[in-house]
Amino acid sequence: MKVLTTLARLYVEDLDAALPALRALTGEDVRMRFPHAGVEVAGIGGFLLVAGDEQALAPFRNVQSTVRVDDLDGLHAIVEEHGGEIIDGPNEVPTGRNATVRHPGGVVLEYVEHTV
Repeated sequence: MKVLTTLARLYVEDLDAALPALRALTGEDVRMRFPHAGVEVAGIGGFLLVAGDEQALAPFRNVQSTVRVDDLDGLHAIVEEHGGEIIDGPNEVPTGRNATVRHPGGVVLEYVEHTV
């Protein structure tokens, strides 16, 4: 399993309000945007925005960053070797597959393999 990129997670109330400033800052356009599990998600530059009201965002807030990998199948062995815990997944998601991991020390990361 190889890390392809790491995306900083930003939790926002409204994607349409948040995206113009990030377009200006990054000089990039939105590369993906979709609804998922009661929130709306968009990727732009090195950011992954997760939008919704406080109740919708609550289940997502413990995840500190998203890590895009080339193959999610290698995740279990790495997590087990280093004493982490897969707390959700692997799951089918609009972009492919994901899993959420709690690493030693408490950091929680989402790993995603894009297949679309």
